[in-house]
Amino acid sequence: MPKAARTRAQQRRLEWALLALALLCLVAWLSPPQQMAGPNHLVQNLELSSLARPPHPDIVVIAVDDRSITSIGRWPWRRALHAQLVDVVTAQNPKAIGLDILFSEPDLDYPLDDALLAQALARSQRVVLPVLQRNQAGLTEATSELPLDVLADAAAAMGHVHVAPDGDGVVRGLYLQEGPASAPWNHFSLALQCVAQNAAARCKKSPPTNSTPVTPPHWTERQPELIAYAGGPGHYPTYSYIDVLRGQVPPNAFQGKYVLVGAVASGLGDTFATPVSSGARLMPGVEVVAHILDSHLSGIHLKAAPAAANIAFNLLPVAVALLTLLFAGPLTALLASFGLGLGTLLMSMALMRWTGWHFAPAAALLGLVLAYPLWSWRRLNAAAHFLRTEMEHLRSEGLPVRNSPWARRGDFLERRINAVEAASRQLRDLHQFVSNSLQQLPAPNFVCDAQGRILLANVAAQRHVGLGPFEPQSALQGKSIFQVLHDLQDAHTLQPLLSPDKLLAGQIPAQSEGHDAKGRSLLMLCKPFTEFANVGWLITLVDMTEIRRALQQRDQALHFISHDIRAPNASILTLLEMQRNSMEPLQADELLKRIEKYAQASLSMAESFVRLASAQNNEYRVAPLDLASVLQDAVDDAWTQASNQEVSVTILQIPHSAPCVGDRPLLARAMANVLNNAIKYSPARGTVRCSLYARGPNWVISIRDEGPGIDPAQQDRLFKPFSRLHDLTHPNISGVGLGLALVHTVVKRHGGSLEVESAVGQGVEFRLVLPASASD
Repeated sequence: MPKAARTRAQQRRLEWALLALALLCLVAWLSPPQQMAGPNHLVQNLELSSLARPPHPDIVVIAVDDRSITSIGRWPWRRALHAQLVDVVTAQNPKAIGLDILFSEPDLDYPLDDALLAQALARSQRVVLPVLQRNQAGLTEATSELPLDVLADAAAAMGHVHVAPDGDGVVRGLYLQEGPASAPWNHFSLALQCVAQNAAARCKKSPPTNSTPVTPPHWTERQPELIAYAGGPGHYPTYSYIDVLRGQVPPNAFQGKYVLVGAVASGLGDTFATPVSSGARLMPGVEVVAHILDSHLSGIHLKAAPAAANIAFNLLPVAVALLTLLFAGPLTALLASFGLGLGTLLMSMALMRWTGWHFAPAAALLGLVLAYPLWSWRRLNAAAHFLRTEMEHLRSEGLPVRNSPWARRGDFLERRINAVEAASRQLRDLHQFVSNSLQQLPAPNFVCDAQGRILLANVAAQRHVGLGPFEPQSALQGKSIFQVLHDLQDAHTLQPLLSPDKLLAGQIPAQSEGHDAKGRSLLMLCKPFTEFANVGWLITLVDMTEIRRALQQRDQALHFISHDIRAPNASILTLLEMQRNSMEPLQADELLKRIEKYAQASLSMAESFVRLASAQNNEYRVAPLDLASVLQDAVDDAWTQASNQEVSVTILQIPHSAPCVGDRPLLARAMANVLNNAIKYSPARGTVRCSLYARGPNWVISIRDEGPGIDPAQQDRLFKPFSRLHDLTHPNISGVGLGLALVHTVVKRHGGSLEVESAVGQGVEFRLVLPASASD
């Protein structure tokens, strides 16, 4: 990279680092929940709403509702009614009773009712009473407002019922302990659980008297916790107060349950806005207590994440977004920013469920929103600067720049782009001309520099190395020619045709031939050229595979004609010569019999050669056929040969029909060749077993003999023309090694495969696998 380019790159990286650092510092500063309270509350509402679940089966509410007010009369009611309610509920053996009604003053109208209620509480031993904190107007002191002493002594436990509304007035949390610093009260829900665990004796405290002032610094709030609301208002089973008194509830409605008694009537008791309240509907305080109790019974404990963890949670997605913006394109960066924002929200919900920590992700979301515009501004500024400097650089080198009609139109950036585009068009046209000329060449061509780095490669070159047609033309640019052609080796020495040492020294021959890993025979032509002050190379590959294969087939054919075809004819001539010169010539019948034998062998060889050439090159005449019929005909045709060699041929398995599409004569010849081989190599009184069965979408024709078998190491030679594996072990069996080559060709061209299973001394099984619908 030129020095100027390196300097520009370093400057851009420094600018980006400073911008990223500033954004991360902003996110860290805004991470505490109170910094962006409004957005964090919205996210918190969404998270808490996601915890919706069925009501806990052990919680039930007795509501002081409007119908009860209408039936009994205006509030407050006589405490004798509350005593009766406690007795009715206690009779059903509940776990605990939460009487969320404050009895801080004696009943002056019915003074005996206080004693009645205290007796009911004492009999029950399961009732929890509330404690309140009162801030008196105009005073800086706070007081604990407690039940009457007689009621406090009779109650099983007491607990505070305070919640902690946020700045927007929505109740999302509470303190599990509140009260005097020396002996704070547990929350009402904890007191209920304590009583339910048969620990009333240790749940009950001796609270300070009502008249004891407690200054605010001495009032403590401990163990903050978020409320995991199970649902909206009216979520729990609720019975009307008047129905309970009248006995109009199921006999086991309160058995084994936490019973919460509180006011839900209009204008009576505390009501709160909650994250799960729909519209303007508020939730009564007794139901808030029910949700707190539900979360504890369900094992859900939520609290704000530690400050350090919250900052790390906000910084992580912003840092990932900045890295993505640095290395990705505009669309990818935009999608990544959106995905990270959604992922941050989902992760905050997931972490709240898994860890019980609530994270405040508003700072991270703001950072993600700002990252993309800042990145775009920075890239736009860098692009404008680059275009200006590049234009000046082109002019300084004396490149004539044509003035285009649109060069002075548009905004600042557009004018810079148009000017540089006009200047670079001339270079692109020249490059395009050279590149197009190279692309039109049919052979693979590579243009590389002195170090072997590819500068240009045509379509044929990309196709040669295995790249698809949809790959860009520049897919090979910049790669090393030694890596691209690493498998091209000399056929004799097995050394690479290209090496860095040879290329740098200029010792590459003008042409050399070798083979690659795919078995292709390639002629490599190398031509050096001078590009400015550097030396480069034009490397052209010529595929010689087909030519070499044709030469090999020609040599095989010449060998066949010169040796195998000539042998029977030479034998005939020798026999005739001996007949003329022999003192005891053969009888005419014997002479004709031997001449006929040699002539038949020569004719059979010629026919096999012609059939193989036809199967390899001619177009197949495909038509619907029945493989079962073809196999049956092949077995019938082989009967004479099998009888002469005392071999039996049986069909073990064959379907009623095996429909297929193919060239029937060629398929019949292929089956006949396999059957003839099986019969020829079978011992006397041996058996050749045939089968035809379905395997998935294919038909399988199996032919197995009891012959000498084939060594697995030699099975790869089975289908090569003119290859015979049993010349030494069975010299009396005639053949030139073309039968199985024809079988292999026919099956392959029908879209099938040929399988061989054999071992020495265990016979051979050939399986012709053909698709149910094969075509040439």
